[in-house]
Amino acid sequence: MDTGTLIVVIVIAVAVLALIAVLARSARSRRHEQRRVEAGEQREQARISGARADRQQAEAEERAARARAEMAQAEEQAALAGREQRTADERHAEANRIDPDADADDDTTRREDALRRNGTATDEPARTTRDDR
Repeated sequence: MDTGTLIVVIVIAVAVLALIAVLARSARSRRHEQRRVEAGEQREQARISGARADRQQAEAEERAARARAEMAQAEEQAALAGREQRTADERHAEANRIDPDADADDDTTRREDALRRNGTATDEPARTTRDDR
């Protein structure tokens, strides 16, 4: 091989290597851009999911607050009903005490009814324990 041919082969080899390097750089650049786009899409999906989770959390907290308010209102109504019932029972007792025609059995029955409403008396017989036997 003469020198001219050798130089042409070397120039062609260098040109091919340069072309391969340019193509490799271009392919790497396309891959990076594709990954950037994919990462952007994933970030957008994450943002949407995060917003949805925030909204669901806020709704859950709002429902819990409403439930607490309802519970407080129910407890208040129960307390009010209990006070009104005690007042009514006291008035019945006072009326029976001052009424000369009041029957003692009516008074006993009313007292037992009041105890049952308050949860302090039951129709069940007393239960025995091992110590009672």
